[in-house]
Amino acid sequence: MMVNSSTGNVQSAYKIPSDIGGVSSLTLATPPRVSARFPITGKSSPMSRVRLRRMSSDYLRHVESMSEIPSGAGKISHLNAVVLGESLASEENDLVFPSEDFSRQALVPSPQKYSEMYRRSVEDPAGFWADIASEFYWKQKWGDRVLSENLDVRKGPIHIEWFKGGITNICYNCLDRNVEAGLGDKTAIYWEGNDPGFDSSLTYSELLHRVCQLANYLRDIGVKKGDAVVIYLPMLMELPIAMLACARIGAVHSVVFAGFSADSLAQRILDCKAKAVLTCNAVKRGPKLILLKDIVDAALDQSSKNGVSVDVCLTFDNSSALTRENTKWKNGRDVWWKDVVPKYETACEVEWVDAEDPLFLLYTSGSTGKPKGVLHTTGGYMVYTATTFKYAFDYKPSDVYWCTADCGWITGHSYVTYGPMLNGATVVVFEGAPNYPDPGRSWEIVDKYKVSIFYTAPTLVRSLMRDGDKYVKSHSRKSLRILGSVGEPINPSAWRWFFNAVGDSRCPISDTWWQTETGGFMITPLPGAWPQKPGSATFPFFGVQPAIVDEKGNEIEGECSGYLCMKSSWPGAFRTLYGDHERYETTYFKPIAGYYFSGDGCSRDKDGYYWLTGRVDDVINVSGHRIGTAEVESALVSHPQCAEAAVVGVDHEVKGQGIYAFVTLADGAEYSEELRKILILTVRNQIGAFAAPDKIHWAPGLPKTRSGKIMRRILRKIASRQLDELGDNSTLADPGVVDQLIALTDV
Repeated sequence: MMVNSSTGNVQSAYKIPSDIGGVSSLTLATPPRVSARFPITGKSSPMSRVRLRRMSSDYLRHVESMSEIPSGAGKISHLNAVVLGESLASEENDLVFPSEDFSRQALVPSPQKYSEMYRRSVEDPAGFWADIASEFYWKQKWGDRVLSENLDVRKGPIHIEWFKGGITNICYNCLDRNVEAGLGDKTAIYWEGNDPGFDSSLTYSELLHRVCQLANYLRDIGVKKGDAVVIYLPMLMELPIAMLACARIGAVHSVVFAGFSADSLAQRILDCKAKAVLTCNAVKRGPKLILLKDIVDAALDQSSKNGVSVDVCLTFDNSSALTRENTKWKNGRDVWWKDVVPKYETACEVEWVDAEDPLFLLYTSGSTGKPKGVLHTTGGYMVYTATTFKYAFDYKPSDVYWCTADCGWITGHSYVTYGPMLNGATVVVFEGAPNYPDPGRSWEIVDKYKVSIFYTAPTLVRSLMRDGDKYVKSHSRKSLRILGSVGEPINPSAWRWFFNAVGDSRCPISDTWWQTETGGFMITPLPGAWPQKPGSATFPFFGVQPAIVDEKGNEIEGECSGYLCMKSSWPGAFRTLYGDHERYETTYFKPIAGYYFSGDGCSRDKDGYYWLTGRVDDVINVSGHRIGTAEVESALVSHPQCAEAAVVGVDHEVKGQGIYAFVTLADGAEYSEELRKILILTVRNQIGAFAAPDKIHWAPGLPKTRSGKIMRRILRKIASRQLDELGDNSTLADPGVVDQLIALTDV
């Protein structure tokens, strides 16, 4: 597809789906009072011709009035476009239209279909979600009211309920329901070990049997409905098995990322008063050996001293990492998984639970303070994760799906275990590091299992981009049809590389925005439904009513920037913070009364597209200018010699705050004062002089968790020279990066 920027003529234009009729423009469905139109025929209006003529010098500016075009948006004022299958190699192409063939087979094939479904979801949420919920198995249907909510602290306590009175079980819906539907012999999990050549798989029938055996064991040791079970496991098949086993008997699982320190693990054991802990003796991630059982032992000692004694530590023998003989052991408490669980029956009676009974706790933590135990319940979460997975990835029964996230995070809960299995999907579970033994490992796995949907984090995308195209191009990747991004805003240059290099310019990217608290996708592309803009999460999912508000809590219409809030509840919303409902209300509902406050900044462009700008606490106030760290980072990585950047704010005696940028260079690039000046100038040119970094700190690597999240807390401490306050770095994939950064402080 070609666009003539002087006439606005679109050649080989995006064709209107046959059910729309002969209209000359295509209206994208957006939240109420926001509209967007795209010319889709050879003719164009005078206004569209003006917009098409705007050239690359028309940079977007962050303005003090908070009405700026979204950060990281790139040039979006004109309508240059490509169709899937054509390369999006330059920034002159800003719209990616789905091909006619792709849209024809998509679950949501057009903006009109989305508009129809979205309109019903917000005008009749009870009817919309009740119809979807009816597709699942309920032992007993819910009562007269599908939902009950109050999101306004001025009107009383915050509460959210969906399908109250409905009796179901999410494990039954993930496994038994699929086996009964004839999917028993379908592969549920392909497991890929840390080292190439170590792999396994389970069908849905086999997975059900394994889950039932563990569920029977847990019941036998006294775990009952409502009891908490802490799971501290790496990405073995036993991790989703443990989650599903807890859900089957009504126990509340609390998965702790197997990388958290003993102190962090002990905090979580204490808070939920765990009945049992499930772990393994050790794991290898890349070449590194991690002695998980030692961490658990220290955590259990701490929790016991503080009044919570755990009687059972069920330990999986991960013999590829550590032998039994070299595993520390406490008789009377520690039990080998393989010695007991396989002896139990492969059938287990289901514990039927109310839709509002708790399903799991997942703790989120900041740099200080007690971790927040986010509590998700059963029915609404089940319906929402299944539905978001189905539509955001345009799921087909033939798909093989791989999400690189760990089940220690919400992405692993919703989009490794529950969402996919509720749809009967085949899931890849990977134990190791995506760049081990070389940066081509991810694509080797894609080809090995014929992965069609690949969902990962922008951090991994940028890391692989830094390694160059050779590792990507040496593998076929022909099975891929949809890519996905999660965890943080993806900058346009990384989006383009992901699209061009990994997806061969033919795979749409579901760039999803959501949170631990939301349970599932909130703003996300629907592949095939509308054009994409690199870096934009596009439009709200069904039932989601976003609002952008200013600092005074006033909702802003049209093109704007501000704080992202939600006007009403959705089925997957979390219900409280465990044991601290007051903190729940204070953190999420009091900042902007009448709304759910996400804590994220957001911009909406003139076409109604949403652009996430990062956490509100990642906004730097420089001489009165509010600057999102994401937009500075995006400007830096637009330079070809910058592979990755992380920006934090530091105290400045004149400006209040200054901008401190950690920059990782592309392979072959060398540190120099000249390059430092060029990078600063790049930010000045793209955003403005007020956004120019005060300091460029060369970074061989950035401190990241094993899931790829950048630990900005550590970067802030380094930037502020508070080196004695770096805190716990046990979750870092490579703790040695911190010492490297400190050594380069004055370079």
